[in-house]
Amino acid sequence: MTDLASTEAAAGTALAETDDGTARLHRNLFVAIAALLVIAPFVAYPVFVMKVLCFALFALAFNLLLGYGGLLSFGHAAYFGMASYVSAYTAKNWGLTPELAILLGTAVAALLGTVFGALAIRRQGIYFAMITLALAQMVFFFSLQAPRFTGGEDGIQAVPRGKLFGLVSLADDRALYWLVAAIFMAGLLLIYRIIHSPFGQVCKAIRDNEPRAISLGYRANRYKLMVFVLSAALAGLAGATKAIVFQLASLTDVYWTMSGEVVLMTLVGGLGTVFGPIVGAAVIVAMQNYLATFGAWVTVIQGVIFVACVLLFREGIVGVIARAIRKPL
Repeated sequence: MTDLASTEAAAGTALAETDDGTARLHRNLFVAIAALLVIAPFVAYPVFVMKVLCFALFALAFNLLLGYGGLLSFGHAAYFGMASYVSAYTAKNWGLTPELAILLGTAVAALLGTVFGALAIRRQGIYFAMITLALAQMVFFFSLQAPRFTGGEDGIQAVPRGKLFGLVSLADDRALYWLVAAIFMAGLLLIYRIIHSPFGQVCKAIRDNEPRAISLGYRANRYKLMVFVLSAALAGLAGATKAIVFQLASLTDVYWTMSGEVVLMTLVGGLGTVFGPIVGAAVIVAMQNYLATFGAWVTVIQGVIFVACVLLFREGIVGVIARAIRKPL
């Protein structure tokens, strides 16, 4: 009996030490990311870095839904793109300051996610994925057929960056960069907190074994809807910010290929990892930027790299690193 108690105590101590080690590693990674964000605009083109950050936040939002909620959506472009349109339209036509335009775009994405999520979670698996794709295509065709709001095929161009809180001009790329970096860091910390909260633990339990979670008294559909809305809102935050950065909202933002890109970013970086989508977004955006001279061959090269990653790094880049160091990332 004494041996059993001592064994359990030793196991508990080892688990606590492991948790402390993981928390320490994550804190160090957050500090490293913050340091990189400070250095980045001085060593790289600020607009390129801002694009990476916007898509990294988009991939983080998608990973929250798929990696931790177990829900595969093929329609996340709807929230990213609609928030982009709302942010661009209100900044250009209503004269809203950038922070208000971004917040309004995020709110619209959350509302759209609530409606679409309530419909989609009634089904599971491939049926859920197909419903999200169909709903996203409805948003695309609405955007195409409502030129007074979206600008149709031309999109909303020459969106003013305005002044932050009506005081700080964001016309300079570096001035805008600090806002984008702050939004990205806030989104990353929020997602990290969600994942490690009791709500996040329940979502992971539903992902792993929904019938058992239901038998324990959890209302699975309520949790799935909540994580869906959170993911849609964060995707909208990324899209609204991107519209201000590039001063443009276009049909590309709501097209189904945008949903495919975010899936690609998440899988390349590491599905179900905290930091994987950031790496995946950086890799994909860098490829699009530096391989642009290849024209249409960029998509072929992306496909080859994606197949190679799936075959050689099934857990994604960060997933492989996490397995090597035996600590969750």
